[in-house]
Amino acid sequence: MTRVRELVEQGRRSLVGRVVEAPGREAARLLAHLLGTGEAGLLARDGETVDATIADRFLELVARRAAGEPAAYLTGEREFFGRRFAVDRRVLVPRPETEHLVEIALALPLPDRARVLDVGTGSGAIALTLAAERPAWRVVASDRSLGALALARGNAQALAPGVALVAADLDAALELGGFDLVVSNPPYVDPEDETALSPEVRAHEPPLALFAHGGLAVLERLLAAGRALRPGAYLAVEVGAGQAAALVERARAGGLYDELSVSSDLAGIERDVVLRRGARGG
Repeated sequence: MTRVRELVEQGRRSLVGRVVEAPGREAARLLAHLLGTGEAGLLARDGETVDATIADRFLELVARRAAGEPAAYLTGEREFFGRRFAVDRRVLVPRPETEHLVEIALALPLPDRARVLDVGTGSGAIALTLAAERPAWRVVASDRSLGALALARGNAQALAPGVALVAADLDAALELGGFDLVVSNPPYVDPEDETALSPEVRAHEPPLALFAHGGLAVLERLLAAGRALRPGAYLAVEVGAGQAAALVERARAGGLYDELSVSSDLAGIERDVVLRRGARGG
């Protein structure tokens, strides 16, 4: 029988020099997950022995993590905006930078009972967080992946049962004129750009949620869909590094929007673009 501290150290050694920046902490998190405790709880059990079956499962997870599989897929969950979301290979792993898009949406001057559409919801992280933070808002989440919607449905039942889930390709089959805000973290990676993603992300996360022709194809479709928005409604999107300026230029050229703003993430990358539909244009 192996003690907790010894097993964590074995896992740490297996992860050193692989895809993780904090191998000891990653190993501890994987073992804590299997033992049904948190990191603090694991420390309290430092000297306990671990059942051989759990130890074998732990070493299997460590091997998969060392091969590049995201930790969130191994544990089946990821924290986002202080809530736990179930995740698997049907959806992107929610990123910390996307929390900034949620903060921006929450700060917009929307009606008390705003109607909000999250396009390409994936795990439901954006839509369900907005609904949980603003219970009076009426939130709809759409995705063209039925697998993603099935996962989001389970998250909705746990976190925000009132959110409506719709199978749709971008704005198709949805009347955008009824929404006060359309928000999206769409695919924005050019599949031809070999440097845009780590090999691990390319190998494990769903291409449908990652890639768009030229990087901007889906974002441009969202811009064009703004013709259906009512005056005063907002479009808020996350973009890739170096894309904000191009998107704003296209938005200005289209004449649909009378307000445009860009926000940077903690790394200083221009990450979020917010547009307000003007009374004229289109």
